[in-house]
Amino acid sequence: MILVFGGTTEGRACVKTLDEAGSSFFYSTRGSEQQIESKYGKRLTGAMDREAMLSFCRQNQIRLLVDAAHPFASQLHQTIAAVSEALHIPVIRYERVYPELNPADVRCSSYQDAIERLKAANVSCLLALTGVQTIGKLKGYWMGHRCFFRILDRTSSYELADSLDFPHDQLLSYDTSQPVDDLIAQVKADAVITKESGESGGFAEKETACLRAGIPLYVVCRPPLPENFHTVTGKYGLRRAVENYLPSFYPLHSGFTTGSCATVASKAALMALLGREIPRKIPFRLPDGELMSMQVDRAYAEGDCGVAMVTKEAGDDPDITDGHLVVAKVRFSSAPGIRFVPGIGVGKVTLPGLGLEVGDVAINRVPREMIRRELGLIYAGGLAVEISVPDGEQLAKNTFNPRLGIEGGISIIGTSGIVTPFSAAAFVEAIKREMEVAVALNVQQIVLNSGAKSEKYIKRLYPDLPQQAFIHFGNFIGDSLQVADELGIKNVSLGIMLGKAVKLAAGNLDTHSKKVTLDKEFLLQLAEESHCSPTVGKTIKELVLARSLWGNLAEEDKDRFFPLLLEKAYSTCRKVYPRYSLTLLLIHEDGSIPYRLDSPLHP
Repeated sequence: MILVFGGTTEGRACVKTLDEAGSSFFYSTRGSEQQIESKYGKRLTGAMDREAMLSFCRQNQIRLLVDAAHPFASQLHQTIAAVSEALHIPVIRYERVYPELNPADVRCSSYQDAIERLKAANVSCLLALTGVQTIGKLKGYWMGHRCFFRILDRTSSYELADSLDFPHDQLLSYDTSQPVDDLIAQVKADAVITKESGESGGFAEKETACLRAGIPLYVVCRPPLPENFHTVTGKYGLRRAVENYLPSFYPLHSGFTTGSCATVASKAALMALLGREIPRKIPFRLPDGELMSMQVDRAYAEGDCGVAMVTKEAGDDPDITDGHLVVAKVRFSSAPGIRFVPGIGVGKVTLPGLGLEVGDVAINRVPREMIRRELGLIYAGGLAVEISVPDGEQLAKNTFNPRLGIEGGISIIGTSGIVTPFSAAAFVEAIKREMEVAVALNVQQIVLNSGAKSEKYIKRLYPDLPQQAFIHFGNFIGDSLQVADELGIKNVSLGIMLGKAVKLAAGNLDTHSKKVTLDKEFLLQLAEESHCSPTVGKTIKELVLARSLWGNLAEEDKDRFFPLLLEKAYSTCRKVYPRYSLTLLLIHEDGSIPYRLDSPLHP
């Protein structure tokens, strides 16, 4: 059993990630204000001291602790550390991402240090964005100076302020729509104080507002965490840590993409080339910014290049590259930037339409960006990067690469950097759980999308919807719509990229590439029905990937072809979602949504 300490944005993320396992866990908060909807998490409220936590862990056979509490909850961190040591229970710390502080920020080691610095600088009016719990800690300043505190609009907040005799007229009710700039101007502050609260705590906004106003920002630096905590910074790291400590919690285990493996191998190879010490695990960032690390099998300098090897770990995903080596060789180059050169077992692009130049090495765009970012952090000069997969040419025979015109090996791929395996049943069950949570929260509209990329684009259309409204269907469009229908969800938007849209329009409610591939005959029929120009037929016959249609059709043909495509897709969806309002959104590769189809609102 897992015990999570939350009450934060990170706590919510923990709940969502752990719920995906379908296994029970406990979620503990000091107060009851934070609303959490979870199918498998058992809610606990009330502070725990050391003895209470020890007793609870023993009675409930807790085998893993997750600390997702506020970074300034020092007492709780120390209590968790003490219980961990006493009962030999590992601790995962779900940590925030902290931006680097601006050199102009005034760093304070404690609130007392901040008070002394404020007084020394003769700050006469202070805007405190440190929360109601810090009114008492800053009393040594505000008793003799004008000071305004922004607090949450809760009875408990005002009661605490009253108990400390803080003036009511200097309390500012927290309003998410009011920028910090306006608060500074409103109270005529000549300084602001905040905690080093990280990205989720809105630190960047406060820092930027102070820079614009030309006033100093006093930052109370976050306290250090216990050394034995295993720190993660996002959902993928949390899942992998849980898989490591409690292998039975998730029915299927995650892995890394070939793109992540190539990134880590390239970074280790460059470090070897530069003569740097190679750590056992190499840190790197996923495309979404989450910090991860991966073990390197071997890294060394050889002649004019650095060499490193990583064994691909696919988890429980049936990936043909699982257990095979990904090798990187990095050399200095007189040409600026980072260029990719052919390596053994990595294919060469021979047909257009893949988003890569014909003749180029088959390393997809996202892995290229990951490699460039990581190498750019440690070396600014020109580099040549060679990625090899020794068994790649043989492995590629069992992929779609030959059909796509990629010859001589596999592709280095991965849009998230992580492989998250699901059985079909488990994936659909996860979708159902997410929708049930949305219903419980009275979310009025569900937005279905294939994954993180399409969600990022489609969120622009629905800025006011909560996170629970956005649900990934993966490839299970039909199952997702059927669940929505069964739950009586009366307003669904379906955001879809072109490749899946073509499959859906052809009548396929499961769009997985192992079950259905590009149907050119269907596209030719669609072009004829929509009265496209004769050249469209030739374009379709030469297609490798459906997304190439965006760049290969004339505007007038697009306006004939894509609306009919959406109509066909809409008809397919109505087979499993016949009763309620449905909107289809066709997402362009650039993130825009040029075509949509709306059904009338259900009465």
